[in-house]
Amino acid sequence: MPRPPLAREKVLDAFEEILIIEGERAATLEATARAAGVSKGGLLYHFGSKEELEGGLLERLDHLTTLDLERMTAAEEGPVAYYVRTSVMEDDALDRALIAATRLAQGGSTRAGDMLRETRRRWAATIRPHVRDNASLDLVMLVSDGLYFNNSLDVHGPERLVPRSHELADLIALVLKATA
Repeated sequence: MPRPPLAREKVLDAFEEILIIEGERAATLEATARAAGVSKGGLLYHFGSKEELEGGLLERLDHLTTLDLERMTAAEEGPVAYYVRTSVMEDDALDRALIAATRLAQGGSTRAGDMLRETRRRWAATIRPHVRDNASLDLVMLVSDGLYFNNSLDVHGPERLVPRSHELADLIALVLKATA
């Protein structure tokens, strides 16, 4: 897949940043163009409307999910351990796209909600062959959700809500034992 033009990526990066920091209502075309350092006409060259801009962000999420699934499938530790370990956010491109899409969904975007459900479905489909039953799959998905959620609370607070290093390894071992 050819690399998208740099200006297009700058616009998507700016839109994503505004969504994450200020929310869906603040993510106007004007604010996005200003944050990207392009004219509104420059933004409209790449994205003719806010709906197209949202579509570009959701395409980014879909692409990043595909790359994540490839890494998950190839992970030496196995898909279950990979998924649980990577549920602790590291402010990478996939994390940012997920958060931005969530903000769109919270603002009422049906397409964003559908994409988030599809992303989760794809992760579950990759994990399913590596666990014994649906209850085990639910356990993996819910532990992952809990890590992801608590990590978002842990970022600036004094509490340590998410296990780190050996504690995370112990949790992964427990999940693997419970789902095998």
